[in-house]
Amino acid sequence: MSFSWVDWAIIAIILVSGLISLKRGFVREALSLVIWIVAGAVAWLFGGALAEHLGGFIETPSARIIAACGILFVATLLVGALISFLLGELVRATGLTGTDRLLGMVFGVARGALLVVVLVGLLSLAPVQQDSWWRESSLVPHFLMVADWSKNLILNNVGQWMIEGSAAAQQFGAAGR
Repeated sequence: MSFSWVDWAIIAIILVSGLISLKRGFVREALSLVIWIVAGAVAWLFGGALAEHLGGFIETPSARIIAACGILFVATLLVGALISFLLGELVRATGLTGTDRLLGMVFGVARGALLVVVLVGLLSLAPVQQDSWWRESSLVPHFLMVADWSKNLILNNVGQWMIEGSAAAQQFGAAGR
């Protein structure tokens, strides 16, 4: 089996992601992912409430909502970065850095593979199937199979997830008022 330049690029993406996570460690990498998700949820759930308080500063309603969501998103990222730093220091103080880095590398390799799946899935929407670099790749068909499986899973369930997520967000938002 000979690799084409695309196969080497795929391997490079996965390796670079793994090496970055090896350096940062699992705690910081996993926390980073959680923090981004929480920041999005905070902006989504509470952006409207904050936008009401920005009426004296921003006239345009859509700009108020965008500004409120942006403020909440960035503020949550900053608080999360502080928490991540403190937990990273705690891991270093406990002497678990070797395990943390090994698990971080596994996390990074998985993240790199997921990135490749997304890229291959997006590229498959373009007319690349006729290109020789696409057809001659040894790895693209494997990632394309996972991308197709993921796309089918998402398309078949997204409606139900949105209904359940909207109901949960409404309950959570109502509980916070």
